[in-house]
Amino acid sequence: MQTFRDPQSRSYARAAGAFYLTIAVAGGFAIGFVPSQLNVAGDAAATVDNILAHRGLFQLGIAGDVVMMLAEVMATAMLYFMFKPVNATLSLAAALARFAMVGVMAAMLFFNAAALALADPNGALDGFSADQRTDLAGLMLQVHDAGVWIWQIFFTLHLVLLGHLVVRSGVYPRLLGHALTLGAFGYILDSIHAFAVPDAALLGQIRIGLLVIVTLAEVGFALWLLFRGPRHDRPRTHG
Repeated sequence: MQTFRDPQSRSYARAAGAFYLTIAVAGGFAIGFVPSQLNVAGDAAATVDNILAHRGLFQLGIAGDVVMMLAEVMATAMLYFMFKPVNATLSLAAALARFAMVGVMAAMLFFNAAALALADPNGALDGFSADQRTDLAGLMLQVHDAGVWIWQIFFTLHLVLLGHLVVRSGVYPRLLGHALTLGAFGYILDSIHAFAVPDAALLGQIRIGLLVIVTLAEVGFALWLLFRGPRHDRPRTHG
């Protein structure tokens, strides 16, 4: 546990970077790969059939979500203490926003579990017809997906604040900080695009560009933490 004693040490930064990369890998699998293999846009019945046919993959996706959320808790706490000397209020706000995101993600798992239970023809819901179970399972999956639009709001705030703290710290590349802050708006635009104006083509293109920027910035920041750490022993304190 010596690694966690000094938030300004290189070993502490490396541990934070390892958790951050764990989030990227587990999240990429659970949020990106698994839905791409199972979800059929606009066809709840086909999606439910895929879930039943590939139940193991669906459950692995849930496991990936759990691994990601556990790593999120560790990374969030560590980032708070790393940047507390830069600005304690903003560092706490960034941590609270990221914890709120994790809370929404955890709630989303209930809807995945409900969808699986409703889809299972051998389950306890024998009072419902097959079509009714499929419709309800599809509804649960839609509510689960809506959770993404919610957690992205909190994550936008977190990344804007984290980017600012990175820039002001003086011990990490300012370019990464600016990229985190700018790219963060890709998440909120993605939520707006999906929920309010799905037909706005220009908005869709802008949010894709920003999401590419923020993804590269997050991976770059994680790799910097893992392999380089802070440039100095202590960050600048700005109050």
